[in-house]
Amino acid sequence: MNAPIRRIRRPVKRESAERYLMVTLVSFAGAVILIRLFLELTGYPQVGNSELHIAHVLWGGLLLFAASLLSLLFANRWAYSAGALLAGIGIGLFIDEVGKFITQNNDYFFPAAAPIIYAFFLLTVLLYLQVRRPSPRDARIELYHALEAFEEVLDRDLSAKERANLEARLDRVIRKAEHPDTIRLANALREFLASDALYLAADSPGFWQRCVQQMRRYEGRWITTRRLKVVLVSGLLALGLGGLISLAVLAIVALAPADAYLEVQLPAGKGATSNDVPLESLELGALVAWLARLTLGGVAGLLLLAGAAFMIFGRDQRGCMLGYLGLLFSLTTVSLLDFYFDQFRAVVSATIQLVVLLGVVFYRRRHLLLEPKNHSMYGKADSG
Repeated sequence: MNAPIRRIRRPVKRESAERYLMVTLVSFAGAVILIRLFLELTGYPQVGNSELHIAHVLWGGLLLFAASLLSLLFANRWAYSAGALLAGIGIGLFIDEVGKFITQNNDYFFPAAAPIIYAFFLLTVLLYLQVRRPSPRDARIELYHALEAFEEVLDRDLSAKERANLEARLDRVIRKAEHPDTIRLANALREFLASDALYLAADSPGFWQRCVQQMRRYEGRWITTRRLKVVLVSGLLALGLGGLISLAVLAIVALAPADAYLEVQLPAGKGATSNDVPLESLELGALVAWLARLTLGGVAGLLLLAGAAFMIFGRDQRGCMLGYLGLLFSLTTVSLLDFYFDQFRAVVSATIQLVVLLGVVFYRRRHLLLEPKNHSMYGKADSG
């Protein structure tokens, strides 16, 4: 008796779970960036009076509550999309005030607050990557998703393509199922879909599908292999030179006398500012973070420059691998420390690195995995 109960209660990943989580990620990041930018531009206004202060953490909690209610009250797919959006905005408004939660004096400008928010975002990205990984599909999981897809039938929005996909899924259930009841249910649904009386909606692409189609047409016309490679190499070189600058500054610090004055970016007041301070006067934590930032930035820069060099001389596979590792290392370590010193500059830097990283992934999947040989920027074949 216990075994069937455990089998029935095993969790099943929802269809399109990775898409819902991506909506949450984007809205989470957008909420934090916009609220901090708004507060910076408006001088950090407060809603309330001499006695009350309505912090935006309250609005975040309200949106999180609304997101949970949507998934509890409604079974429509739009409820999951709306809930994902509200959840992302809500957690962004909530965690933006983490500095107040972890300090005795409720310090919103606590320097470690921005790195904590970024680290939480990275953990959510890691969760997204795990959810995005393909999982084994047994008959039970396939039938779960098939029953969910029948929402299109109830809303009279099932297209011919969706019916074909649903029929293929039910066929897999019939082949894989071990229990006769499951097979009978799948056969009944399959017979229902095969009926000529079933209403089929016109297969017209939605807004996002039209956007994707337009982007693919633009890609096919303008984004050639050579152009994309030139852009990626330029990006890796530019980011790598920034890492070399970090190593140069680190060398100057190591060779400088103890009483030398260095221009160091440290948190101050409502944001990070550049201050000329003596090396010995720096707080130990900030000094260690700054030196670690220079060291890690230098390591990332060397990886990026090596990746660019390999791509220039036709070793695209190896160049993409080194560029990918360098960008991933920078986004997970260097950017984390950048948020400690200057949150807005860190946002811009991390965004640029993410764009280059996505470009490297796209270039490798689209132009390397499909072609046995590639050519360098100077016409040499890739033997790497």
